[in-house]
Amino acid sequence: MSHTYGGSAFWNGPDAAHRRVMMKAAGYGDKDIRTKPHIGVPNSFLEGSPGTAHLRQIAEAVKQGIWAAGGIPVEFGIPATCGNIPNGVEEMKYEQVMRDIVCMSIEAVSKVQQFDGLCIIASCDNIIAGCYQAAARLDIPAMIVTGGCMSAGSHNGRQVVEADIDVARFSGQGEEQLFEMEENVCPTCGACPSMGTANTMQLMGEIFNLVLPGTSCIPAVESLKIRRSREAGSYIVEMVKKGITPSQLITRETLLNAIMFDMAIAGSTNALLHILALSYELGLGITMADFEKYAKEIRCIVGVIPSGPYTIVDLYHAGGALAVMKMLESRIFKDVPTMTGITWGELLKAVQVESSDLIRSLDKPLYDLPGLQILRGNLAPEGAIIRPTGVPEEMRVFRGRAKCFDNDTKAYQAIVAGQIVPGDVIVMRYEGCKGAPGMKELMLSNDALVARGLHKSVGLVTDARFSGFSHGALVGHVSPEAYDGGAIALVEDGDFITVDTFKGLVQLEVSDEVLAERRKNWVCPPLKEQKGCLNIFARTCRPAHEGGAMQPW
Repeated sequence: MSHTYGGSAFWNGPDAAHRRVMMKAAGYGDKDIRTKPHIGVPNSFLEGSPGTAHLRQIAEAVKQGIWAAGGIPVEFGIPATCGNIPNGVEEMKYEQVMRDIVCMSIEAVSKVQQFDGLCIIASCDNIIAGCYQAAARLDIPAMIVTGGCMSAGSHNGRQVVEADIDVARFSGQGEEQLFEMEENVCPTCGACPSMGTANTMQLMGEIFNLVLPGTSCIPAVESLKIRRSREAGSYIVEMVKKGITPSQLITRETLLNAIMFDMAIAGSTNALLHILALSYELGLGITMADFEKYAKEIRCIVGVIPSGPYTIVDLYHAGGALAVMKMLESRIFKDVPTMTGITWGELLKAVQVESSDLIRSLDKPLYDLPGLQILRGNLAPEGAIIRPTGVPEEMRVFRGRAKCFDNDTKAYQAIVAGQIVPGDVIVMRYEGCKGAPGMKELMLSNDALVARGLHKSVGLVTDARFSGFSHGALVGHVSPEAYDGGAIALVEDGDFITVDTFKGLVQLEVSDEVLAERRKNWVCPPLKEQKGCLNIFARTCRPAHEGGAMQPW
């Protein structure tokens, strides 16, 4: 921002009278307006989701902390969605676009209000990713307070999480049979307790230096979440007084640490998109090649669902993000700063952790596989992604015949009708950034494969993306996407496709000559959305291998 807080011309003098009168009319005192740092408190509260329904209480604690530290909080709402609401319908393609809508909403309000700093409250998926992106774009003192994680449910004497309800319904259970599980599967507020996108990105906030260390995955129901939120409110005032901004905290090495962390936790594949988009905001030059490099070096050491039996609550009680970073201490860049004013090396000196089946040491990983793997080949020359730890062992190398579909619903209907059989590879296209538009998160077809046991014999290759809950032989983010004329648009039913998780290969077994002939007959289809934010997204977004965000070309 061009102004400084406390006595600045923006809030003082006769030219600022019209601004002061608006703040006074809203209930703020003259001394507060003129002399205290103005802290924006964007709140992604939404009554219709457990990930956001409790955020009003967290916002109140944050504002109490800001007042106590000598700041003036200004709360405002930012849009939020829950991916489980549009699961199974076409509107799922709005989810990725929401990252940019959230980012722009924070940007616009913060610019107009001329905030000195931001303390953003968010929990889930692309919403919290949009908050990180906004912090980087504005580059004023900023931090994020997470909503924390949900407790696991219990059903028929066993632990259940949100994803279990989908397996049950795709297994053919009716509404009456599902009722008892519905009543128990999500018992509290907070982000669903597996290593989905929400918890991946909450944890990642500590590595980005935008979430206070040790606080990202505090369970939403614990009183400690409120106490730490109040402390965060106080700390953002201190950051403003010191002039600490995201560009000082997020270096290239910071994001390389985040990539190593993501490999270690087997985080959601969506994290790749968000790290790339964050890098672009700050001009740090992170590319798919950086993910390829660390996929060869860092193995999965965290056994949270779907890579193991544990929940994020278990991970929190085992030390959370800091415990994982302690296990990575020999590999990460330790001289990079943290938001507390010391380096990561200094911060980790006080962290104690022992190897267990939940968090292993690097020399005894849970898997001899990285948490994420970049795939390349003639089907994805710019890259694709798979989460190896969620792939059944017998499918880590597979070869099958393509069966092509242009949207998730059609593939799901084919699965239900028994038209997908072992040895098939579902090719899902025109569901990417431009094709969907919005890079749809596929859930119908892959959940149906798991429910029918076909995930152990059927692959899926797509230019779309997946939920962090998803598991199976799922290759996403194929780039270039079909709408851009990528080879995935040229696949025909019966073509053989090979995927090798170990070698990082996704190959269409069709010669260059045949593909060239097919390309002569290919016609780019019209955009599926001709108006609204989806149309704008399709016309302005970068490709998936560059983060898939609405950012300048």
